[in-house]
Amino acid sequence: MKTNAKRVYVGSLATESNTFSPLITDLQDFKDSFYAPPGEHPLTPTLCSAVFPAARARAGSYGWQVIEGTATWAEPGGIVNNRTWQLLRDQMLAEIEAALPLDAVLLGLHGAMVAQDCLDCEGELLEAVRGIVGPDTLIGASFDPHSHLSSRRIDNLDIVTVFKEFPHTDFAETGERLVELANRALAGEIKPVIAVHDCLMIELLPTSRQPMRGFVDRMRALERQPGILSVSVIHGFMAGDVPDLGTKVIVVTDNDAEMAAELARKLGEELFSFRGTTRPEFLSPEQALDRAEAAADGPVVIADVWDNPGGGVPGDSTVLLRAMLKRGVKNAALASIWDPIAVRTCISAGEGARLQLRFGGKMSAGSGEPLDAEVIVRGTRTAALQSFGDSVVPLGASVWIEVGGIDVILNTVRSQVFNPDIFSNFGIDPKAKSVLAVKSTNHFQEAFSHIASEILYVAIDGPYPNNPVTNDYKHLTRAIWPRVEDPHNALG
Repeated sequence: MKTNAKRVYVGSLATESNTFSPLITDLQDFKDSFYAPPGEHPLTPTLCSAVFPAARARAGSYGWQVIEGTATWAEPGGIVNNRTWQLLRDQMLAEIEAALPLDAVLLGLHGAMVAQDCLDCEGELLEAVRGIVGPDTLIGASFDPHSHLSSRRIDNLDIVTVFKEFPHTDFAETGERLVELANRALAGEIKPVIAVHDCLMIELLPTSRQPMRGFVDRMRALERQPGILSVSVIHGFMAGDVPDLGTKVIVVTDNDAEMAAELARKLGEELFSFRGTTRPEFLSPEQALDRAEAAADGPVVIADVWDNPGGGVPGDSTVLLRAMLKRGVKNAALASIWDPIAVRTCISAGEGARLQLRFGGKMSAGSGEPLDAEVIVRGTRTAALQSFGDSVVPLGASVWIEVGGIDVILNTVRSQVFNPDIFSNFGIDPKAKSVLAVKSTNHFQEAFSHIASEILYVAIDGPYPNNPVTNDYKHLTRAIWPRVEDPHNALG
């Protein structure tokens, strides 16, 4: 039967690679976090696969025949080993080739994947996709802002959308926007043109506070103006040693290259003017605990910003917990410490057991020393979960232990903390605690802000390379702030 339906392939392959991390990412990491074979993507989106439910929901009204490929995501970690990268890349390319002819390819990517022998995985993937589908097939991709934007990617893309918010509360909206723009382009309503401005900087840019809050609001307002299809910022990922590291502005217009370039330049210059002003106040553990102790109401949320598995580190640091124990903090809870061996030991001991346990501090010197203490196993879960917007995030087999009067969650599948239900799913009432310690840089902020009397950020040096001035970059050769005070003039 002959049909005029547009044939659209959707796929997702994503992780964030901390090239300084002691971890190595392999296929099991993808399967532990999220792996959906063709046709098996759940109804709800994951961080980088929102294109799947968006395309499904609109296929009928758009007149699309959607061909679903594999969708997979690994919790941020170290570089991806070659065999895993090549297997997942070639699997997606084979799915695309088998689906030909195609009108469009829409991919949910992260943008900061690095393999042992490939510094620009997404660029290599998109170039290979273009080689298969040819110049006339539309290719669109969504990215996480904590990524790297190479010309190799832009040269092979027709449409780009990027999460605007950090925390990434708009990942589903970003997938929907990609699908909407693709439909308009396929229908001949628009002709997307992409411009990029390199800000020559790298900085932490949380959008939950000024000045980035206002900047994102203006980006959204610009997208409502005629001819402007998408405005995005690649924040960059300072833990990725690649040539394209850094902050960039992307503007997509309807067939107006001059407007796209001028707007990207203007916004990029404004963004560069924010340098050094965007981070929240960072405290030492002692300063944060002093502030929490003086607080009249709870819970006070303390974020361990650099021991954040979402940045590719192990998430097994004991430094903050050790400070809490030394202080004698009571009515407190901490999530989470990654320690599969300790979890297994506690599950074997069973709920209610008291035992001497060594936990945490296993993967690097920056994680601190392991803790040796008597603990009580308060709860066990074979497959613990937490929420992140509409997404469900696995923690794997996990346990709730009590140590020195503090409730601590140990997990086997690494994850940063997104939502207070990481506690409540174990039966811990987060609202009743005086102190909640969480391992996350900013993704916890939106959900925890509804219950927190105060949010404090603790910066503890460890395995995350948090100072671009001293980070030992080998592949970053262009001048960027803060490594160079005035990188734009340094270009000569």
